[in-house]
Amino acid sequence: MKGISEMVEAGPFRSKTIETVAVVGSGLIGGAWAAYFLSRGLRVRAHDPQPGAESRLRKTVDDALHDLSQLNPVASACADNLLFFGQLEDALNGCDYVQENAPEKQVLKQDLLAAIDAIAAPDVVIGSSTSSFMASELQLRCRHPERVLVAHPFNPPHLVPLVELVRGTATARAAQDAAYAFMERIGKVPIKVTREAPGHVANRMTAALWREAVNIVAEGIASVADVDRAIRSGPGLRWAIDGPHMLYHLGGGEGGMAAYLKHLGPAQEARWASLGKPKLDAETCAALVSGVEEEAAGQSIEELAARRDKLLIALLRTLEGTA
Repeated sequence: MKGISEMVEAGPFRSKTIETVAVVGSGLIGGAWAAYFLSRGLRVRAHDPQPGAESRLRKTVDDALHDLSQLNPVASACADNLLFFGQLEDALNGCDYVQENAPEKQVLKQDLLAAIDAIAAPDVVIGSSTSSFMASELQLRCRHPERVLVAHPFNPPHLVPLVELVRGTATARAAQDAAYAFMERIGKVPIKVTREAPGHVANRMTAALWREAVNIVAEGIASVADVDRAIRSGPGLRWAIDGPHMLYHLGGGEGGMAAYLKHLGPAQEARWASLGKPKLDAETCAALVSGVEEEAAGQSIEELAARRDKLLIALLRTLEGTA
């Protein structure tokens, strides 16, 4: 099998002409994708074989469009552009892009993507909303793997702009480029991942942060609530503005990154060496569960998620106003 750098180019793939999107798998992630596409004036053709899927989808879409209407006033009027189909072939009929959102089961996704690939027009890019699997694994059973890639959103997908576009060994660069241009056109913030890795990019970084957050609790350095407070009222504020490399560049003063590495690089390496490798044993898990329950102070998951989304909307409105 060819490496990513050796891939034969293919295409062209639809990008600027995308007006109709097929959303295959309409749970929380698929429903949020559907709402976002609708809010950007696209037509959505959805499919999910689970009983009661359409009613759940429309509830998810209505809730997400309510959120999005606070960012884009026309979003709430877009639900009429959503059609639901019991058969996969009907949902894919006339689509210009496919977003697959099946449960995180590799064989299920492989079979579904192969079925989508056999039906969709050959110039239609197929993206998979997976945080666990690599595109190279998912495209193995496809006759046209060159147009299959990972298009991983960050939760909640209708509000968080990031989309990680990951090529597999058989994915054409042209397919990734087309997906990138499409996502950028509809207001998402795509990134191109050029070498596959477990967790892609953002989840690898969040996993590294959470590993040390767990270690701090396990070692008794600070409580669950204080760890969260430290991030929320400290570096988390800066991360909404710039990424880690740029922030360390700023941390170097007039000399930028070069000055930081020269003067503070050794201290950074010393901190890296002191980071822990915690185990999620019974004692640590119990400390995390009790700590987060204390921090939640009786609020339900629904209440906490609503608070999160309310603040995300406020943050997005602020960032858009200063762009």
